[in-house]
Amino acid sequence: MRRLFWMGVGVAAGVALSRKATETARQATPAGLASNLGDAVRELAGALGAFGADIRAGMSEREQELNDIVEQRSGLPRRSAPAALPGEGGKHAAQEPRTRRAPRAGS
Repeated sequence: MRRLFWMGVGVAAGVALSRKATETARQATPAGLASNLGDAVRELAGALGAFGADIRAGMSEREQELNDIVEQRSGLPRRSAPAALPGEGGKHAAQEPRTRRAPRAGS
């Protein structure tokens, strides 16, 4: 009975080591390296996207805090700017047009 047990342990260890060696050899091939590199790039892109979303959320939160402070200190209600639709305008789309000043007399 003891010999049968140790033979089973040896067979299981041999199968496990064989599979591990096959997987390691597959990863060393050009296709395996490309797969690993592709996975790493996808993971990096996901992390960068999440980081950008966190930054935008923090900026929005801080902007709201600053607007509340300005409203508190000035006593004036905050004027709400119309929200630009995606793809329309850009960073400065909600600004009012500038008016030109008349030239000064004598200059």
